[in-house]
Amino acid sequence: MTDVQLARQAWRRLEPLHGMIYFVPEATERYAALGVEGRAGYFASRSAAFGTASAELVIATFYNFHPGLVRRHIPAVWQVTTPEKILDARLEAADAALRRAGIHEIDTLDETAELAARAARRACDHPQGRPLFAAHATLPWPSEPLLKLWHAQTLLREFRGDAHVAALLTEGVGPLDALVLHGATGQMPTIFLKFSREWPEEEWEAAAEGLRERGLMDGEELTDEGRALRQRIEDRTDELALPAYAALSDEELARLAEQARVFGRAVVDAGLLTFSG
Repeated sequence: MTDVQLARQAWRRLEPLHGMIYFVPEATERYAALGVEGRAGYFASRSAAFGTASAELVIATFYNFHPGLVRRHIPAVWQVTTPEKILDARLEAADAALRRAGIHEIDTLDETAELAARAARRACDHPQGRPLFAAHATLPWPSEPLLKLWHAQTLLREFRGDAHVAALLTEGVGPLDALVLHGATGQMPTIFLKFSREWPEEEWEAAAEGLRERGLMDGEELTDEGRALRQRIEDRTDELALPAYAALSDEELARLAEQARVFGRAVVDAGLLTFSG
């Protein structure tokens, strides 16, 4: 049995390596050079693996963004550029940003990239029910270790993300409900969730009131039942992510989790997760 805790640590600690692509100026600049400005860059770059994705497909798979926000950018962005150009720009940006942070100089890069790639390739044996992951799984693998590691973590992130959406749906937690519950944990500022997902205040408050009626919130905080629901969703997501990490022995998974901390910390320390506007 794959160790659930170690698998979660490996994913969480390495996640900054992928997540930085949504914050760094290297990405913003390259998308702008293609004529893609602002929030359109995020939606185009993450959905480009689908091809010329429709707004409905992005709304469905990204899950918790206000539909109006998505429709402002998709599919209009495909009149400006192509998915292929966006994907090339994203890969170039990842390379430049990670090199700026010195990730290419970490002496365990080759080993960590190989371990993460083995897990990601195992995930590719289980695409069923994971549409956003499956789209990314069709992209070519970079050969250079730095980008190989970034691509592997991208796949592992989307593999887990699709599982998380499935867990939310199973528990009857809709897109806005998920955001309100997340904000109530205090792990992410509610003001950021409102800004980044653009749900109107009246819809946010209506969702919060519905969660209070379900006994999941008391005021702006989670009840015991709400915390139990959140934990149940996280636990189920962890379980659904395990098929990828089954590619590694216990010792290899422990090693990946150990080294993931080094890479994730380097990304954070370099300021790559600071919003660049």
